[in-house]
This record gives sequence, structure tokens and C-alpha cells, in this order.
Amino acid sequence: MPRVVISDALSPAAIQIFKDHGVDVDFQPELGKDKDKLAAVIGQYDGLAIRSATKVTAKILENATNLKVIGRAGIGVDNVDIPAATARGVIVMNTPFGNSITTAEHAIAMMFALARQIPAADISTQAGKWEKNRFMGVELTGKVLGIIGCGNIGSIVAERGIGLKMRVIAYDPFLTPERALDIGVEKVELDQLLARADVITLHTPMTPQTKNILSAENIAKTKKGVRIINCARGGLVDEVALRAALDSGHVAGAAFDVFVEEPAKANPLFNHPNVVCTPHLGAATTEAQENVALQVAEQMSDYLIRGAISNAVNFPSITAEEAPKLKPFIALAEKLGSFAGQLTETGLHKVTIRYEGQVAGLKTKALTAAAIAGLLRPLLSDVNVVSAPIVAKERGIMIDEVTRAADGDYESLITLEVATEKQVRAVSGTVLHDGRARIISIKGIKVDAEFAPEMIYVTNEDKPGFIGRFASLLGDASVNIATFALGRDEQGGSAIALVEVDGPVPEAVLTKVRALPGVKQVKALSF
Repeated sequence: MPRVVISDALSPAAIQIFKDHGVDVDFQPELGKDKDKLAAVIGQYDGLAIRSATKVTAKILENATNLKVIGRAGIGVDNVDIPAATARGVIVMNTPFGNSITTAEHAIAMMFALARQIPAADISTQAGKWEKNRFMGVELTGKVLGIIGCGNIGSIVAERGIGLKMRVIAYDPFLTPERALDIGVEKVELDQLLARADVITLHTPMTPQTKNILSAENIAKTKKGVRIINCARGGLVDEVALRAALDSGHVAGAAFDVFVEEPAKANPLFNHPNVVCTPHLGAATTEAQENVALQVAEQMSDYLIRGAISNAVNFPSITAEEAPKLKPFIALAEKLGSFAGQLTETGLHKVTIRYEGQVAGLKTKALTAAAIAGLLRPLLSDVNVVSAPIVAKERGIMIDEVTRAADGDYESLITLEVATEKQVRAVSGTVLHDGRARIISIKGIKVDAEFAPEMIYVTNEDKPGFIGRFASLLGDASVNIATFALGRDEQGGSAIALVEVDGPVPEAVLTKVRALPGVKQVKALSF
């Protein structure tokens, strides 16, 4: 009988689910506060169920000689050393959708609190002041609600906003026009949202692209009197710039549940009369905590008893027998997706993945999940191979799989074609007999290159002298070239360079490359 230990406070209903599935469960919530005690006993268990208090470190995992699965009741897994867990073959699961409604409702509650100044009015009234004229509010009916990030939580907020008779607009590069129509929102670009929204609410993960998405520059583009709500991630808004905009009166109010530093003992937004703050309560309802507890117990039990894998952040849904054959092609599919994702800057419409030859006979659903995860991850950092298809579906991105017999020089070939609002881009790759993944074609142009940790992708006009100028520029900047792959569609036509370099390329160097004659696109890629 598998054994699971619960090291955080979890619903008693979850304990019963484990028992009903034939899993022996120990409820020891005190272990989450004592990492030494957890390390001392973890070797006895096949599963570890946690919330946010337990920190699963590499040291603890060293003692986890029998551990097969870690289940996080909630979405965030930053309290788990995922690389260390993966190295030990431990599946890490989360429950990404169990608290969506609760978080969306908190954002709506914050919007009402701002519109009617409820917290300040409560304090004043209970102090016996009765300041009716001081707390003049605004109606939400007819106002423009701007949603930044219209995924699972954002779409629920949109639904609630529409129910309040608000006009809802949304900025999300992955939201298709069809999906926007289905949920009743108007898809807009970020600058349009900033200029039009009376209320802005953020529901996007923290990535390099979304960090300070409401920067000082973007806050200045907002409508005077805007109200800003952040119940997503600290760091999406420049807190210092927002404080300045509140002080000047440009921003009428702000409501924050998340902060750059948590626990937030001090913050630039604190003590402003038009700011409402809560201590990261987005998922703090009894219903949400019950939902994620039940989900994690079901998922862990299914894995330990039947081998089924759900919502794993570090492993695809495949069996032990399939793993050896699939592993190199999963790596190829994810890297092809990452290649396309790092180059995609506009909304996705459709993704077509073609499997040719021997790979077409494998479990292509797992490969497609890996490809979509790679594609979405540059903008949605916490997407994984299990959740990726669901996330794509939520955003209305069509995914089409095509399998067919080999029709060329390769035993197996995977082609990823991405259709965006502006263009169609295709990239093909294969796995050689040594197990290494290679790119063999980009936009129909033959290019033979291995994936490398750091690369530069350049498209340019096929004109004499370009390679020399490009290589000289990198040399002058002390950027060392490891490999240099070239391709073109025809003499004097379009050319592609895919260059492996020894380290990250400074943005200043990329700017100089873009200024070279004939250059169409330059992008630094990381794999």
C-alpha cells in the first residue's frame, strides 16, 4: 500500500480521498514548519502532499529514497526544488485551476472597494465621524473594464464584469478574436487598453515580458482617474511609479493583493488614502482550499495506484514503457515550440504539428503537449506539458495534429507551423541516431543546426558582405561564435543565419546587428 504524508494544513476530506483509493496517509502538518524533521521521515513515504508552508529543498529530496510524487494543493510550486525533484524521478503536481473563481471574485471585490471607498468609509464610520460627503463614489455600470491577461482567471473576471453591465476590453497576445467573441470581450492592444480603461485589472503570470507591464511609461498612458487592481503577481506594476501617479491624482485609486516583496512589511503604496491592500488573499476561501485539497488527493492517488499523471509540472503524461522512445522526440518538440514561441510577438491563431515517418507512430499527444508548452512558455512561465493544451484551448488557439508516412531524407520529422495575426512561420527538426535534436528547416529554408543554450537568429537579404559584417560586429563586442549555420531560399533572396554563441548577447549588440544593411529580424534565443 502506498504511503503519503501531508505536511501542511489540508482539508480532512482530502485524507478520506486518499483512504478511499487505498493509500495509507499520515497527517502531520507540523512537518511543514520543521524541515529537519521532514527530512528525517520523508524516506518512509511514496508521496508528499503540501501547500505553501512546506519548503521541499534538495536536501530533503536527498533523503526521499522512496518518494514518487509531490502534490501541491494550489498553483505555485516555487517552494519545491523542481530540478532536484526531476533529477530524482519525483513527479511534481499542482492544481492550477482549483482557486480560479475565488481569485476572480477577490478582484471584483477590490474593484467595488475602490469604487465606493469602502475600507476608508468603514474606518471613518466606526470612529463616529459620519463623513457622507467625503466618500463620494463612482458607478461601475457603463465603465470600461480593461483586463490584462484573459486566461482562466481573467475570463472569469470578464464574465463578472459583463454581468455588472461594464464594457470589457482585454489585452492578451494569446487571446484569439474568436475566443474574445465567445466570452464577450473586445480584444485590444495594450496601448488601446491603457487609453480607454476606467478600471484596469491584471491577471497574467510574471514573466520577463510582463514584469512591470504597468511601468511608469505605461501608467502615464492611462486615462486620468483610472483605478488599478492587481490580484495576480507582485512586480507586474512598478509600485514606485504607481505611488507617484496616485500622489499626482492621475490614478484615482489602486487595490493590491500581491506585492514585489512578501510578506509586505513596508511598501511604496502603503498609507495612501486611495489604496486598498490585502495580504495575498486571492485564494483564501474555504471553497478554494477545499477544491485544491480534493484535487491534489485525487491526482496523487491516481498516480500512486494506477500510474496516471495529471497536472505534472516536470513530466508528460506517458507510461514507463513509452518513455525511452518518446524522450528524445519530446525534447525536440519542446525546443521547436520554444524556437517559435521566442519569435512570436503577436496573437496566435493556429498551431499545426506534422509528424512524418517513425515518430508518427508514437504517442503524438505527449509530443504535441511538449511543443505547445515550449511555444507558450516564453510568455506564460508557469505553463507545463500537461496544462499547455488546456491553456491554449482557453485562449482559443486551434491545435491541429497531422501524421503521415516519411516523405523525404529523414526517418522521423516534426514540423511546427504557427499562424499568428500577421504571418505563418514553420520550423522543422529531427532526432539523429545519436539522440541529438537538430533544426533542419526554417520557413522552408534548409538550415542544419543543433539547438544550443544561447543562439542568435537573423533573417536578412542575401547580399554579399553581410556575413563578414555580422561576424566582425560580434567579434568587436567579444561575442564568441561557436557554430554558424546558414540557409537561403534562392540567390539574392531571403537568407537565415542561426548562430551558436558562448553566452548571452547584450541588447546593445543586437541593436547594432539590426542596423546592418539588409537585416529583417534579429532575436536572441535561449534553450
